[in-house]
Amino acid sequence: MMKLTQHDTNEVQRPRFGTAHVWVESPLQLLSAVETHAAGLLGTDIRIIPRHGMPLEATTEAMLRHAPAGVQFEPAARKPPQPKSAAERYVTGDAYSGKIQRALLAGVRAKEIVIIDDGMATLALIKQLISADPTPLVRARTKNSTARTAMGLAAWHRLRQLAREDRLLIVSALYVDLESRQRMADLGIKFAQHKFEWLATQPVAEKFTEPTLLIGSAMVADNLIHEQPYLQWIEEIAAEGPVAYFPHRRETPELLAKISTIDQVVLKEHTIPIEMRLRVLRPGQEIRALPSTVIPSLRLLLGPDSRFLYPQVVPDGWWTASTPIELREHLSSSLKV
Repeated sequence: MMKLTQHDTNEVQRPRFGTAHVWVESPLQLLSAVETHAAGLLGTDIRIIPRHGMPLEATTEAMLRHAPAGVQFEPAARKPPQPKSAAERYVTGDAYSGKIQRALLAGVRAKEIVIIDDGMATLALIKQLISADPTPLVRARTKNSTARTAMGLAAWHRLRQLAREDRLLIVSALYVDLESRQRMADLGIKFAQHKFEWLATQPVAEKFTEPTLLIGSAMVADNLIHEQPYLQWIEEIAAEGPVAYFPHRRETPELLAKISTIDQVVLKEHTIPIEMRLRVLRPGQEIRALPSTVIPSLRLLLGPDSRFLYPQVVPDGWWTASTPIELREHLSSSLKV
């Protein structure tokens, strides 16, 4: 069962019924929605609405075969849903989304707003929400206009108001320290932590034969690190033997074309979340990755085999000048055991 904070156990564990509307914008959010529903936190039935244009088909197909009872997949949409009943839950994995913030500020008719896991972004959100200083909820890696920053600030106040009304629940697989959880409880934010309990019961979808499994990073595409040292790092790993490379969904075709020319590197198609693909290792296999959400996630899923997960610290020379120190530190925090 899902692990709950001691402050919120009674509130979160009580029987939950009704229908939840779930807006997902990434494969991980889709997996998080199913995990949260399997734990009984979203009610009897959930309607999952993928954002139009997101690469979610493979994950949706995988979920259709094994999803727990009550999961219904809706056609992709360009805008988040607007529940018609005040008894329903409104679920999202991205509180930084402008579409979601507009919906929240317009007044979502739901008794509870649930923010499901979006990896490291969820930890950043928690840190901002428990801050004593109002903080605009905007992405650290992008340049935001004055209007966008103002909407992010309004969203911060709106989520704090929902917490005071006992209407905000955050669910994550990542570790949140006791001091932060106490602050969340003081503000009225309910919190639940899972360990991919549902996924752990599912059959393994794929098996790979390469001895090294390298998880691609979006840092180059997001202009957080330079391209050349990243390619050189891949070359050094491939010099030791065959490498299966799992692209990140935001990596550009141009970068992937360069990676595909590296000797002994085999590009794998981007399909379902890494948490679903690499949760079981063959003898002699190892996983390599830069700082990202998948590191703490795979540590949970791999159990004792997590000792074969080797995260790479980003050297100072890799970072671009435009990457703020705070963002570097936040991303690197995923390496902590």
